[in-house]
Amino acid sequence: MKEQLDRSAWIKGSTVQCITRPERPERIYRLVLLGPPGVGKGTQAELLSTSLGACQLSTGDVFRAAKTLDPCDVSPAMAVALDHMRNGELVPDETVLNLVRERSKCLRCYGGFLLDGFPRTVPQAEALDKILQENGVQLDAVLSYELPIETIVSRLSGRRTCAGCKAVFHVQSRAPKKEGVCDHCGGMLIVREDDRPEAVRVRMNAYEQSTAPLKEFYQSKDLLLCVSAEGSPEEIHRRTQLALEA
Repeated sequence: MKEQLDRSAWIKGSTVQCITRPERPERIYRLVLLGPPGVGKGTQAELLSTSLGACQLSTGDVFRAAKTLDPCDVSPAMAVALDHMRNGELVPDETVLNLVRERSKCLRCYGGFLLDGFPRTVPQAEALDKILQENGVQLDAVLSYELPIETIVSRLSGRRTCAGCKAVFHVQSRAPKKEGVCDHCGGMLIVREDDRPEAVRVRMNAYEQSTAPLKEFYQSKDLLLCVSAEGSPEEIHRRTQLALEA
């Protein structure tokens, strides 16, 4: 397996240099990854990063890292985003776009990129087009991972989270050694409110409503590749590679 790519410039901003540089792959891919919670998109991003040599650029990782960075490493856009998060507010489109603009060097990385978690709306997608044009690059494809809603409900409602250390298990695919007890700290395993079937269905419906226009936008540009997320991570990864090759 290839060494994990350094993402310092993405996490902290383009003024920071990545410690390591990927070897230039024979084929450079610049991709956007779409998919609802529970579809395994994050796992596929990691597998694709390894197989394609492209850097995984997750906006969620930037938000999570911002909470732990030294104040000297917090960029202007990150500071604004942190204020919204501390107030329990959604980070506005303009701030998310500014975060991406601060990291425009990552979009020009000669290893390519996988944008994970952005864009989420058509206005964000239109703004991304402009940012990419300004940097002299363009998308190769948009991968949309698809699963029937009932399969996603089954996946997420089967999750159990440790009330203590927050480790995550699954009643089918990753069952604890002792039912209801965390393998790591012995804490009680619980079902999170947002993992209950009724809550999952509400989240999936909201995702479909917000993402349908985004998929239509990329379909109109002949960039959308729909990939079935049924099966093991390795099967889905192979399916993705075949879609890209085709």
